[in-house]
Amino acid sequence: MMLYLSRLTLNRDAGLSALASLLDPPEPGQAADAHHRLIWSLFADQPDRERDFLWRADGKGRFFALSARRPNPSPLFLPPEVKEFAPALSAGDLLAFKLRVNATKTRKTGQLTRNGKEHKTHDDVVMRMLHGRTGQRADMRMEVARTEASVWMNLQGTRAGFTLCDLVVEDYAVMALPGHVGKRKDQPQFGVLDLQGVIEVTEPAALLPALAKGFGRAKAFGCGLMLIRRG
Repeated sequence: MMLYLSRLTLNRDAGLSALASLLDPPEPGQAADAHHRLIWSLFADQPDRERDFLWRADGKGRFFALSARRPNPSPLFLPPEVKEFAPALSAGDLLAFKLRVNATKTRKTGQLTRNGKEHKTHDDVVMRMLHGRTGQRADMRMEVARTEASVWMNLQGTRAGFTLCDLVVEDYAVMALPGHVGKRKDQPQFGVLDLQGVIEVTEPAALLPALAKGFGRAKAFGCGLMLIRRG
């Protein structure tokens, strides 16, 4: 499996300055939508191309991408800084990580889809624990986020070949996507956890494919890419 890790930086050339507010808007939901389209422009070399990359924003017009192909050059970006991503992993290795993730739990609804399959929904692990609670919701948000993130990351480790050694929840925020028409309560939104910590590799053969696939949902909007380095 050949993967490429790229550092991408928006071109701040004076000729593109008029587009700055469109390419990198300050509002988080609008930014996620704009960045999603920007990163797609680097990999959409065919009309029917399916997404085979992960990405995350690093602030100030900088991004990381993990992909099965090299990004295409674009006048909107400086020349991409690309390197092959093929870490030599062994059981027992300790890796520091950073992960921005939409952590969810799949729930069966008991209903059928049009094609006869059972309909499933994906509940944000923090939202579902906060749902219905009143009063100290803002105060308890981070406490709930820390608890649920730990449970969710340990579950990911059993599937992806690692053990969670240390976890810090840097932030939890709910992101609403723009462009919705209708009642505000129906606006598409998802929770985003910003995590960092240390994992121990248990199954190297499982971890690399898991890194390539990504973790959680909302991957089109900059979630799911786990950045690792040796501790």
